[in-house]
Amino acid sequence: MSVESQLEAVFGKALNTDIIVEVFTGFVSLSNLDHTKRLKTCIRDFRTLYNSQSTEEHVTSITLLIKFIHKQQHPRRISFMFDFLETCIQDGFLLPRPVLDQLQGAELVHTNRLHWCRTYEVIRKFVHMVDYKGCRNLLHSMVLKMTQIPQSVWIEEKQQVDAICSTIQLLLDPEACLLPGYLAVNEIRQNMQDDLLDAPWPLLGKLTEFIDRFRATATMVSTTARWMLLPVVDHAFYQLPSTWKLEADTLRFQLKKQLPYRPEMYQRQHRLLNYILDQTYSRDMVLQVLGMQKHQKQRCEALEMGLVDLMFSTVKKCSMFEDKSNIQHLMWQHVACQVIYFVLYQLASFPHIVEDLHTKLAASEELREQCIQGGRDYIMWVLLQFISGSIQKNPLSDFLSVIKLVNLLYPEKQPLELPEMKSHSCTISFAAVCNLVHLNRKAQAKPASDGNQDRNQQWNIPAALHNQHEYIKQCLKNTSINLKDSQVALISNACSSNTEMFNMAVSVLVESVFGDASSTSPMPGNNCVAFNKTVPCSMDLLDTLTVHTKMSMLHSISTKIQKFAQAKSSVGLAPALVETYSRLLIYYEIETLGIKILVSQVVPKVYEYRAWGILNTLLELMSYRMHHIQPNYRIQLLTHLHTLANSPHANQRQLHLRLESTALKLIMGFDNFGIKPQLVRMFNEQKQSIVSQKSEELNRVLVLTLARSIHITGAESISGSWCTDILKAVMTATPHRWPQQTLACFPQSIQDFFNHSNVEPLNKKQLKTNVEQEYIKWAPLLSADGMDSSSSSGGSLTEADALNHFSQPGTPPYYLCLLWKVLFEEKKLSSTSYKVLERIGASQLSQHVRKFSDFLVYEFSVLEGGSDVKICANVLQDMVWKYNIVFLDRLILCLALRSSEANDVQVAFFIIQYLLIKPDDFLNRVRSFDHDVENLDHWMQDDWHAKHMAYHQKFPEHYFFEGLVAHCSSPEQPNATGEKPQPTYLPTYFCNITLRFLPVLDIVIHRCLELPPSSKSLETLLEHLGLLYKFHDQPVTYLFNTLHYYESKLRGRHLLKKKLVSTIIGAITKNKPPGWILSETFMDYLQQPNDQQWQPDSVYYCQLIQRLANTVGGKMTSSFSSRDWRFNEFPNASSHALHVTCVEALALPLPGEQVGQALMDVVLKTQSYVEREQSLPWLNAVALVLTALPEIYWKPLHQNILKMLQCPTLTADIEPGSSYPYHILSYSNQQLSFTDMPCTRLLALTHVVWHHMSIGQLSLVSQFLKEEAKPLIETELQLLYIFHLIGPYFPRFQLERTRCMMDVAQLLYNILLRVSKHSSEIHFADEIADFLYHVKYMHIGVAINDRVEEVVVQLQPKLRKRLQFITQASASSAARQQVLVSSFGTKSTTIMR
Repeated sequence: MSVESQLEAVFGKALNTDIIVEVFTGFVSLSNLDHTKRLKTCIRDFRTLYNSQSTEEHVTSITLLIKFIHKQQHPRRISFMFDFLETCIQDGFLLPRPVLDQLQGAELVHTNRLHWCRTYEVIRKFVHMVDYKGCRNLLHSMVLKMTQIPQSVWIEEKQQVDAICSTIQLLLDPEACLLPGYLAVNEIRQNMQDDLLDAPWPLLGKLTEFIDRFRATATMVSTTARWMLLPVVDHAFYQLPSTWKLEADTLRFQLKKQLPYRPEMYQRQHRLLNYILDQTYSRDMVLQVLGMQKHQKQRCEALEMGLVDLMFSTVKKCSMFEDKSNIQHLMWQHVACQVIYFVLYQLASFPHIVEDLHTKLAASEELREQCIQGGRDYIMWVLLQFISGSIQKNPLSDFLSVIKLVNLLYPEKQPLELPEMKSHSCTISFAAVCNLVHLNRKAQAKPASDGNQDRNQQWNIPAALHNQHEYIKQCLKNTSINLKDSQVALISNACSSNTEMFNMAVSVLVESVFGDASSTSPMPGNNCVAFNKTVPCSMDLLDTLTVHTKMSMLHSISTKIQKFAQAKSSVGLAPALVETYSRLLIYYEIETLGIKILVSQVVPKVYEYRAWGILNTLLELMSYRMHHIQPNYRIQLLTHLHTLANSPHANQRQLHLRLESTALKLIMGFDNFGIKPQLVRMFNEQKQSIVSQKSEELNRVLVLTLARSIHITGAESISGSWCTDILKAVMTATPHRWPQQTLACFPQSIQDFFNHSNVEPLNKKQLKTNVEQEYIKWAPLLSADGMDSSSSSGGSLTEADALNHFSQPGTPPYYLCLLWKVLFEEKKLSSTSYKVLERIGASQLSQHVRKFSDFLVYEFSVLEGGSDVKICANVLQDMVWKYNIVFLDRLILCLALRSSEANDVQVAFFIIQYLLIKPDDFLNRVRSFDHDVENLDHWMQDDWHAKHMAYHQKFPEHYFFEGLVAHCSSPEQPNATGEKPQPTYLPTYFCNITLRFLPVLDIVIHRCLELPPSSKSLETLLEHLGLLYKFHDQPVTYLFNTLHYYESKLRGRHLLKKKLVSTIIGAITKNKPPGWILSETFMDYLQQPNDQQWQPDSVYYCQLIQRLANTVGGKMTSSFSSRDWRFNEFPNASSHALHVTCVEALALPLPGEQVGQALMDVVLKTQSYVEREQSLPWLNAVALVLTALPEIYWKPLHQNILKMLQCPTLTADIEPGSSYPYHILSYSNQQLSFTDMPCTRLLALTHVVWHHMSIGQLSLVSQFLKEEAKPLIETELQLLYIFHLIGPYFPRFQLERTRCMMDVAQLLYNILLRVSKHSSEIHFADEIADFLYHVKYMHIGVAINDRVEEVVVQLQPKLRKRLQFITQASASSAARQQVLVSSFGTKSTTIMR
């Protein structure tokens, strides 16, 4: 027999009655005795049936029982069955949760009044016996059932409405405390549409009041004005935190609907996306914000809308400039770059973008007029970038919307006048016609299978474009193309689908710079020539070419370079070709054919073909022409360089110098945040090739770069194993020590590593002894006088012995020390000395330079002064400049990076200073280069090669010991060094000793800053060599990193900071507009005498912040007017503004704490300079500056928080019955109504600062709360203030720093316990509990349940009652039992378990 049949048998007899009773139901009642008897019989029979079943069958029995009840139609039977259920639950025979869950099944409908009302009567009666999870399920079902009652029957079915409403109110009653309110509000809001709930009016007020309670929790976990905050697009400042991420499909913040956030938090964040899209070099951040990968090929409609908005906003911005030509073109160049990139990677759909453009233009006459007056040509030019390269690959239907757009934007009935073809940029006005030419050619070539209706279809050219069309037709008839006119750009733009014409145009472009063997021109050095083409393609021309044309040029040039390398030609690449190639590489939108191909294919191929001249050229190009090399390409290229350096083929002295110089620039060029992700990825893939296996100097610079990155990013607390792994690899390859003055500046983790590294210090006396012994042995062979006496006396050592000895890898590297001693004793070097140098080779000679540096320091340190010092210095000078034995930059780099301690480092810097300043050799080169080259805006120059050659003819460089060869030779023995021909130089296009020395000077200045304050070495160097920074590719970044990293060393040394800043900034502002870097007020301070004091006032700080806020907000000021950011050290105006603002703040002659507080006072105090409507952008700007500065600058924020916690506003008692104190805990729009308070302004600033912080900086907040804030907190308002401060950052901690999240959560419970003990009554227990439940369910889970359990049992009864569900610990705990007994009584203790 089935279970259903058995149930009917059990209840059938009890439910059967006489026919009279059935007929007269409303007039006949059964006696209580008879009802009880029937009930007991049913219970007995059902118990027998139930106990005979398995556990799995029990669930089925309950389900069938509930269905049986709902089948009953007779009121008496319905009543009897519900009485049966109640009795079974009361007796404990049936568990309440499964029964109550089943009661609200699909069979329960509001039209069955008796079933409905008795169901909710049973639920109300026994819901207290269900655990909170069961109550949550019950509430979920009730909310769904409630929405099923049509509004039209609310009055008619009042009993049903009252029954469910009263049950829901019971579940939501905070005094009943049946489930956490946080879970309840989640269930309710999940069923709300657009924050509206369709509930009966008796319940609606209660629900609204209940939901409004959670506005406090929503405020606690929301960053103040998050929708108004904007980041700076720049890898150098931070890796994008998770708080900036949006949902790709909706553009909304990644929020769940469980809390009633402010409406702005749910809105589409078009402003944030449009701002990021508007920044140059922002595409990676766009992908991060949207959580997309470029290889996913996932179309994003929001991104398409953003690109359309970018075009329209560019139209509006361009209309604001009087002189539009240059600025307008740069803006549209960026727009085209963004569109091409996202369309090519199929993240945006070109047809949809064009359709959106047409729809918005058709709907807005004002917008259409703006585009027609100035912008339509550029819109067409942007579209042409994609059409010209994809028209052959995609169906014609993808481009038909372009026709409608052209007709809409060119409505004139008369032909437009042709522009004067004075420059290549004039060709942009032909973009619309070029688009139509492409489409008509596509339609004409369309195969018949595509449909006859469109075959050979031609679209009429609008009347407005008739003249342009005729001009292009005339251009296409020409069989020859002249590069000097605009035809080449027009033809390439209009004929990409015409293979013959297009190839001809590209060929003309490439051949114009490639040259041929019929004509060559000399290059610097011996036996070095290159093809005689020196004028590159101008940026004006390249900018007007389509992406397809530029890609074709890149492909053609890179292919020619590889073929040229394979042919091993002795003629170098034409200077015009190298310059043009470098200019093509800066186009961000063609990266895949640009730097990616260069690094991954061209460089390896050139190395494979052993084409050292071309390899040298490519490395030069990347060192002096590439302004923005992404970290991944930087790592990849560095890997190639280390591999090449290990090859025996790279032992050529000029090539080896180029390899090391390029590697040095690459390592020093890493931005602060970009290096860590790449190194972590590299070491996860078990690739350690970033570490040099031979060059100790490069590895030392890598360590310095890591130290700088960790310090500036605030990653000291989270440096992790990635840093240790790199340091271990460095020490394995090149073991070394660091001087104490350098170690003291390192982050603690790096200090600890090197303090535990066992590397023996240099034994200077032993070094001296070893050199003396070697000198006695080899001096006769190395000096010309010794050679004569040795040969006459028949000495045992021969030249062959010397060559074999010094070229052996294990030989102590003392050779340069020996040469120095020979010269010091005023002897002439022999020809053997030169031959040994040649045999040693460039790679091995680097070891000799290191040992020579140590030897020099010792030799100079034991001299007593006078003539001996002068002789030593002159010998050293001769070794560098006269005999060309040692490169100046390599020697000074070694001297600066040796592990000299105490007085020895002073000696090393004396030697450095002498080499650089005392003789005129280097200074003359610097001054001449500064005089001859006005600026290094190479992209605007066509005569760089002429200046380059003139400089090298004036100051030729010698890589192959030419001076020593001449010294060894004599009129009597002109070929004393052998019959070897003159060495062949590798072609040099950009480099010279002045430019090559700049990275070394950067390191020397840093080492000088580590010296005691009494040393004046830095001031002297800056005085003489500061003008070199005119040619630095990242002067402001270097200045920012220096002032930031050495902030502790520069404290109180205001004159030194002033000298450093004035020298570097003064060198680079000669050709810049006023205010380009520093404010006029600060520039005036730099020009004041040193004895004058300057105390900046509040107006100065307001102007400083206003400049940054305006720049970030898109207000194009005169000082930060748009420029070509492709050739700038910064990627965009916002990044530039932030860097220069930080440099100015760091350089102020005030303590860091005072500067930081003054910056905060701009927004913390009421300033007449700050408009109320602009307070949020100013808050954002202040936070950007503070988080980019060292810790000491933003530490006053914590001190302000401590003062605020002790202010009367937060220490006062709360009046009974008070509403939640939003006025002191939320900044929301208070500034507009003049109701903002100091505590809310501080709260807002703290939120924005912590929002912009890196995770390394934010991790310090937990320590601040624990050690400084916690001891002060005793009142409920103080507790709520802390909740509002830290609440928004749990998501970041969860994703980026889980340990901090646990520490902060545990700390909040400890603070809560402290407040509970110090307060007589907790007034906002519900709000406190709601926040803690949010933290538990959204973030920490059960990770700290043990500690939470310990805290909860000690809280006030009101809090204990609200937090009884916060843990799921065993009920066997006596303390837990006591809490529940005191709160609910003995009966409910077991049930609430």
